[in-house]
Amino acid sequence: MKHQHTGITRIIKAVGYSFEGIQATWINEAAFRQEIIACIIFIPLGFYLGDTGIEQALLISSLLLVLITELLNSAVEAVADCVSQDWDPLIKRAKDIGAAAVLIAICYSTVVWVLILKTKF
Repeated sequence: MKHQHTGITRIIKAVGYSFEGIQATWINEAAFRQEIIACIIFIPLGFYLGDTGIEQALLISSLLLVLITELLNSAVEAVADCVSQDWDPLIKRAKDIGAAAVLIAICYSTVVWVLILKTKF
């Protein structure tokens, strides 16, 4: 029977696996790299442009939502590619739905930024 890690060891292992997932996505997904670069630029702007903690939280969390959605989309794509490299309508549907989720997250982030910034300029 495999030993189950508990306590702090489990947390350390989970964090390590999470960083491996981020690294794998960085290496394999150009969109994720572009979104990370956008976050490097816009997260500091979110702190600067948000007048209140709530505005800052909305600006920044909307960007993080894009990254989260991209990570989940990339996971779906990796599993789909593992199942089959051949064209399959269900695999296409899964990939298209993942891409749609990313698009909606980007639209949401854009709406948050426009609504908050329109009061400033």
